[in-house]
Amino acid sequence: MSPRADAVRSRERIIEVARRHDARSLRLNDIARDAGVGIGTVYRHFPTVRALIEALSVETLVRLGAAADRAIAEPDAHAAFRGFLEDAVVLQLQDGGLETVLTDLALTDPDLHDECSVARGKVFAGYDAVLSRAQRDGVVRDDLSVAQLQRLICGVEHAVRLGAPADRDLLLDILVSGMRPGTPDSPAATTPAPMRRSAAIG
Repeated sequence: MSPRADAVRSRERIIEVARRHDARSLRLNDIARDAGVGIGTVYRHFPTVRALIEALSVETLVRLGAAADRAIAEPDAHAAFRGFLEDAVVLQLQDGGLETVLTDLALTDPDLHDECSVARGKVFAGYDAVLSRAQRDGVVRDDLSVAQLQRLICGVEHAVRLGAPADRDLLLDILVSGMRPGTPDSPAATTPAPMRRSAAIG
């Protein structure tokens, strides 16, 4: 049986109001008040804050999956990888709940919100495809995992939030540089750190 029209409207109203709030500090009581519905109505649709955050993030997950598709289609592996990282950071900055949805996997109930689980699965597949290609083409070191890459992106997101939007490109460039394959035989890699520092100071 299809949901009643009033139930659909209530759910849409709750999501509309929740989008105006910071996803990192959502409170269901506040959402109920601002949406003009009873707290029981909110709990019927979203029994936990996590469930509401997942609903809010589905659209962003779809956009992140599309970003991965664009990266895979980009012929230049370095441009593809750098572009995907930028898209991922931008989307996490826009959607404060996305980090939670992507990292706190144990808290997700797929029966409660299967749409989010499916979208997230596609995102992780996209992450894996983009990273695997970058590693295969010598753009990124081989020992980096998808989970580690995702956490590094979260780190850049946090750094930008603590600093300024203008920091984003610099931090991304530093991140990409740090993920390049190592060159163990190069002087920079074999010279002890204190000696390099002394030479630079002198």
